[in-house]
Amino acid sequence: MFFNKKNKNEIDLTRLPQHIGVIMDGNGRWARRRGLPRSAGHSAGADALKKIITEANNLGVKYITVYAFSTENWKRPKEEVDYLMSLLLDYLRNAEKTLAGENVVIRAIGSRKELSQEIRDQIIKTEEFTKNNTGIVMNIALNYGAREEITNAVREICEDVKNGKTDIDSITDKMVENHLYTKGQPDVDLLIRTSGEQRLSNFMLWQVSYAEMWFTNKLWPDFKPKHLRQAIYDFQNRGRRFGGV
Repeated sequence: MFFNKKNKNEIDLTRLPQHIGVIMDGNGRWARRRGLPRSAGHSAGADALKKIITEANNLGVKYITVYAFSTENWKRPKEEVDYLMSLLLDYLRNAEKTLAGENVVIRAIGSRKELSQEIRDQIIKTEEFTKNNTGIVMNIALNYGAREEITNAVREICEDVKNGKTDIDSITDKMVENHLYTKGQPDVDLLIRTSGEQRLSNFMLWQVSYAEMWFTNKLWPDFKPKHLRQAIYDFQNRGRRFGGV
């Protein structure tokens, strides 16, 4: 069952997932089915993302993290990687006007050392421009890998132990969380993956520990606000026990 604007009230706005994670998959297949270059699929995917962020913000979702570029994506052909980097740069620039106008806070999570100086500078500019907004927080997972994120957290904690700032016996899961890219944010409640694939692909392994997972055969460029509402509706009709009964 899909949900359009006229029956959006099917969703209980008092029980929204606080944090939604999205693995945006299927841009290349979308383009191939239309006889278009993969770049056309990525452009269509960027357009879809704007609509989803706006819808999530309008509904009242507090956080959304989208998987834009993984640490493994560097293995793709250079031409495609260069196009993706160009698209991400344009997206960040335009987000200052389009998404910031929707009161969105924009953050980039992931390692920045492999990114170009131009992209790193734009990330800083966009984050600074939107930091005082009060709407949804949009995390763009860019050059992101969950294993690397957790490894970095462990390394930082080890440094604190080595320097006498932390005692081994005082290490808790909360301490680990405070060394992740999403420090201060709630765990993911709802994880959405498009294109029919049903795997995590090194995305937020710590944060999705108790997330409800929602998979769809829709390719990302075809994923619309009504599909987001369907995912939220399904989420609200599941029993979440967190290991209890």
